[in-house]
Amino acid sequence: MSINPVTLAQALIAAPSITPATGAVFDVLEAALTPLGFTVERFIDGIEPDGPVENLLAVRKGKGPKHFGFAGHLDVVPPGVGWTGDAFAPEIRGDLLYGRGAVDMKGSIAAFVAAAAETPAEAGTISLIITGDEEGPAIFGTRALMEHMDARGIRPDMIVVGEPTSVNRLGDMVKIGRRGSVNIWIDVPGTQGHVAYPHLADNPIPKLVKILAAIDAVVLDEGNDWFQPSNIEFTDIEVGNGATNVIPASARARLSIRFNDAHKGADLVAMIERIAHDIEPNAKILGKISGEAFLTPPGDLSELVAEAIQAETDIAPDMSTTGGTSDARFLHALCPVVEFGLTNATMHKLDEAVTVADLHTLAAIYRGILVRAFA
Repeated sequence: MSINPVTLAQALIAAPSITPATGAVFDVLEAALTPLGFTVERFIDGIEPDGPVENLLAVRKGKGPKHFGFAGHLDVVPPGVGWTGDAFAPEIRGDLLYGRGAVDMKGSIAAFVAAAAETPAEAGTISLIITGDEEGPAIFGTRALMEHMDARGIRPDMIVVGEPTSVNRLGDMVKIGRRGSVNIWIDVPGTQGHVAYPHLADNPIPKLVKILAAIDAVVLDEGNDWFQPSNIEFTDIEVGNGATNVIPASARARLSIRFNDAHKGADLVAMIERIAHDIEPNAKILGKISGEAFLTPPGDLSELVAEAIQAETDIAPDMSTTGGTSDARFLHALCPVVEFGLTNATMHKLDEAVTVADLHTLAAIYRGILVRAFA
């Protein structure tokens, strides 16, 4: 049975799935996988406010010893206002397929299903690890799927995540790692009072400013062979004081740290806490680690992916760790993981679109990856 990746991508796009995704879009994927011999399990995980989330695990067992995993997400970001058409009414205009999720990442999922359809079942075991919450909090998404996999004794030997990693042309970049991410909130308490009587109050703003200045002076590292330097960015300052003659009772700030593999998230939170408490011992610090930095050193997996890309495109891809986070930050705990997918120029934008030719080429690349993985 063959699968047309364009047709399947259109069907997936036509099922609206703003994060967290549930229901119809999973029906479409299940209907495509079941005739190919996959055993499909769907789970509802989590509770409000970050759930419930629907996840899907599909496995087709083969006779060969290798197990290849493909990971992705069916949820999409909200379309926004200003599309030239309906974001969830897929439309081919010229050589482009338009629709929310065409690039990120329903197109990649469709291409992989098409590749799996062309791969003999006896070649080896194939699994699809598909979440409905990658674009959102990701609390009950891939991490919950990993728990289901562990309970069933399912552990791939290698995983490709279908994120849109290509930059200018399909195949020009593969992600072999990602920086970690941590968000930190700083709350400095004070005592409210009249500005004319500052001795009766305690202004938290100067203390917060001193804390932020001390943090701003920190140089985390200079980068290394595979990672750019880690960076600290302030993302919000809030006082919420509507009066001109009142010293506020508190002042808050938020910062985000993107860090390479020289650091751990918990250590960075502790560092910020030390800086803050040296200036204001009563400051409250809350850190939320979205993911740790990871690196899959160039080796067998990246080489077979590069070979498959070059066979179809004549491009030797760059191996990179740039960009934001993805669910590979969780999956790398299972086995070697790399990310490879479509060009990312229109992801999250109005009129998101993929070339029809790229969908077919990506399916051929994924097919080549499977052939080499099972060789």
